[in-house]
Order: sequence, then C-alpha cells, then structure tokens
Amino acid sequence: MKKYLVFFLGFIQTVLLAQQDPQYNLYQFNQMIINPAYAGARNALAVIASARNQWVGLEGAPKTNCFSIHAPVANNKLGIGLTLVNDVLGPRTNNAVYGNIGYILKLNNQWKLTAGLGAGLSMFRFNFNQLNFKAAEVNTQLYENQRMSVLDLSSGLFLRSNSFFLGISATHLNSPFVYKYNSTINAVTSTLSYQLRRHTFITMGKSFMLNENVVFAPSVALRIIQSGNMDLNLNFFLFKKIWLGCFVRSQYGAGLLMQYYITNRFRVGYSYDTGVNDARQLGPSHEVMLGFDFNTKKAKIISPRFL
Repeated sequence: MKKYLVFFLGFIQTVLLAQQDPQYNLYQFNQMIINPAYAGARNALAVIASARNQWVGLEGAPKTNCFSIHAPVANNKLGIGLTLVNDVLGPRTNNAVYGNIGYILKLNNQWKLTAGLGAGLSMFRFNFNQLNFKAAEVNTQLYENQRMSVLDLSSGLFLRSNSFFLGISATHLNSPFVYKYNSTINAVTSTLSYQLRRHTFITMGKSFMLNENVVFAPSVALRIIQSGNMDLNLNFFLFKKIWLGCFVRSQYGAGLLMQYYITNRFRVGYSYDTGVNDARQLGPSHEVMLGFDFNTKKAKIISPRFL
C-alpha cells in the first residue's frame, strides 16, 4: 500500500472516527463484542467465530477476525467471557484480547439485568515503511515499524427477557493514546497522534410471534463516537430454523443478513452490505459467523427465536 503519509493520517482521522473499532453486522447474534454485560446471556457456554472482509476490492480495506467464548457461572449469578480480535487496516494491525465479567441480577421470573466490566490489551503494529512520505523532513522514527500496546477498558448494562433486550455500553473508557509524535515539515511543527476514542452503544430489540412458524424481531443500534449513527434491523425467524433480515445504516447504506440453525446448538450466519452514493465506490462487504452452544448442567440454551 504505497500512499502518502498525509493520506494515511487523514484516513485514520476521518474514516476511523466513524469506524475506529471493527464494524460488525452480525453483532446482534453476539453482542459481547460491543457490550461486556452480554457475557452469559445465552444461558449456555457459547463459542462464536466471525470474519469480515470490508469494502472488497479497495486496497488496504479493513479485514477483521473475531473469536468469542462466554458462559454463565456461579449458579448463573455471573457471566464471564473472552474475546480475541485481529483487525487489519492498511499498514495498521491490531491484535487484542479482552476479558469480560458481569453480575447477573434476576429481577423476577422473566427479567434479568447484567452489569458488566471488560478489560483488555490492544497491541498495535504500524508498518509505516509501506508508505511513501511526501516530505523528507518527517521524523525518521516514523519510517520504522512501530509496536504499541495499551490497556483498554469497557463497561455496560444488559437487560433481557425471553422476547426483549436493551443494552447500553461504552468501550475505550480510558481513551488511551496509542502514539503521539511531533513532526516538523517546512519549519512548521505539528503533532501526529492516534487515540482510541470512547464509543457508546445503545441496542434494543423486541420479538413478536406472528404465528407458530414466523417471529418478527425488529431491533435498533445507536453508535455514538463524536457524532452518532444508527442501524435499523428488520429480522424474521422462520420455521424455528432460519433468520432472514435487512438493515439500513445511517450515513452509509443497506445490507442483508441471515443465520441458519443447522442444529439447535450449531448455527451459521452471513451478511452482505454496500454503501449508497459516494460510499458505493468503497465496494461491498461480506461477513460470516459460526456459533455453537454447549449445554451446561444448570443452564438451558436460550430459545433461538429471541437472538
């Protein structure tokens, strides 16, 4: 990827302000990737792996792989989870590991509220030697491959019943600086920095059983970084086997998703999205997911009707 440093930094500070974290379309089937309080919400030992290839055909576009495992423990009073993420964007690679824990409060026979905390280590690598620098006066340190690691904190709340969920979470609570350099170009000194900005997520969904074979499950997701954008999802669960849905993402475009239950425990998902207007030039995106729920002695798998 041979581009100017100015372009790369501009790309980081514009596109990544809207997507500094990896983008997921199938998050509603594994909300722990955005909310640590989701740990244990499937009432089973759940294992999920996903891969996303974003903006296919665009050189240096994001590629994300994610693995999550979570379960309820301590007589279903705690939820614990672990997430591994590999995210590549041009010359920037982030390998991260996060541990989550949540206290599950049973409000009554139908409702549970979980308060969760997450902590992890984000390990960044910047291959700046893949870039062409426009100005020779750029700090020579930037020509070297840079490796930085930062502590990353998150928290959240997750309220759920058999047919409703509401999640509120925030990632990068400590807003750590990954790097910060002073560079002089044409006798003008400027600061080049990359900081993980706080992301706030609000998710909500409700399932309606239209008949024995059709469940309608609309949901919304609001992301707030510096400004906000929203996903509106319209999903249907058919014949207790397959999810089919569509969604619209503000300031971007639309997409389709599906999730098929091969067995009651094993499921596979796929999502496709594309932008509109100028965003269409970025190219389409594909995301796949595999999930498996292991029964535990003191928990039953949540009905697949309700995510």
